Amino acid sequence: MADLDVDLLVIGSGPAAVAALGAFRAARPDGVVALVTDDDRPPYDRPPLSKDFLRGETDEGDLLTAPATAYATDLHLDLRLRTRVDALDAAQRLARTADATVRYGTALLATGSEPVRLPVPGGDRVRTRYLRSAHDGRALRDAVAGAGSAAVIGSGLIGCEAAVSLALRGLRVTVVGREDVPQAARLGDEVGGRLLGWLREAGVDVRGGAGVSAIEHGDAGSRVQLDDGTAVEGDVVLAATGVAQRGELAAMAGAAMHGHRVVTDASMRTSLPHLLAAGDVAHALNTAAGRHLSVEHWGDAEGMGEVAGSTAAGGTSTWDAVPGFWSEIGERVLQQHAWGDGHDEIRFVGHGGDAFAAWYGRAGRTVGVVTHAADDEYERGEALVRDGAPLPG
Repeated sequence: MADLDVDLLVIGSGPAAVAALGAFRAARPDGVVALVTDDDRPPYDRPPLSKDFLRGETDEGDLLTAPATAYATDLHLDLRLRTRVDALDAAQRLARTADATVRYGTALLATGSEPVRLPVPGGDRVRTRYLRSAHDGRALRDAVAGAGSAAVIGSGLIGCEAAVSLALRGLRVTVVGREDVPQAARLGDEVGGRLLGWLREAGVDVRGGAGVSAIEHGDAGSRVQLDDGTAVEGDVVLAATGVAQRGELAAMAGAAMHGHRVVTDASMRTSLPHLLAAGDVAHALNTAAGRHLSVEHWGDAEGMGEVAGSTAAGGTSTWDAVPGFWSEIGERVLQQHAWGDGHDEIRFVGHGGDAFAAWYGRAGRTVGVVTHAADDEYERGEALVRDGAPLPG
């Protein structure tokens, strides 16, 4: 690969990267831009991997955020796939790959996260599936074709989404989670109870309060050993056990860090000149919250990416959005707006049938809302969280 001289170097290909490209290109139509990613595919959407893609309702081409040819013809972008940036020299504004040096005006780290491998025997075996990339999604979908059962380790939102998708494919599914009720510690017992009910309604067996001690793979299937001495069997094992941020490049370059995340201001600037960060890998100042936040949601990564792209182009945008997510669990959608850094009170309000809103407060002020089939409350909640309004009843 030849050396490059660019105005903007984007490292990564997730939502923050794509949004930054769009914002930069809108402001700087003639700027020279390169995107470098170690993925083997052009930028694509990851949320469908645990939902319609896993169910076989869509295919890989449907995941792409734009046709592969559009990057060169429409965005005038140098797209480098299967390429890893090994080092950054912030003082010289250089990025080095295995076979090239990129000199940049501004660089954006949008490297995202990677799955946490289970630290148990068998956790790093190929047949213990993880779900983060399109490659992972294809491997999992191929593995479940013709399978009769699956064990899903982890009762977070990705685990719940994937479990119901697998059940809808006709598999016998068992979810193993450390919490007795899914997401109870994060969202409360009432919302967690609804999630538990949705899983059971889909035919998913839930083994709560259980840790995994080992994973064994054999010719006749796999066996997940639990720390209480029992086991769960499945033709396929999916570990949905969280992610770790890929902030090692920034750390090696000497940027200020918050754990594995890169500390940024509200314009996505890091402590190093001409180096930005956005998305999962950023611990970013949110001007509406008045403090730094760490979020792992697709929409928030897009918002931070837009700010980063504007900043790289010389703009003055800042991140002030209330973070949130949509989680599709079968035919149901869980929605959230929240600062995501703690609450001391929850008020659960039913709205008839399956609909509800759960309000989260801290010191009497609204810091979050989670809803299902209550769109008006979801929309109202965003403003209440932003304003720090009194917690509604």
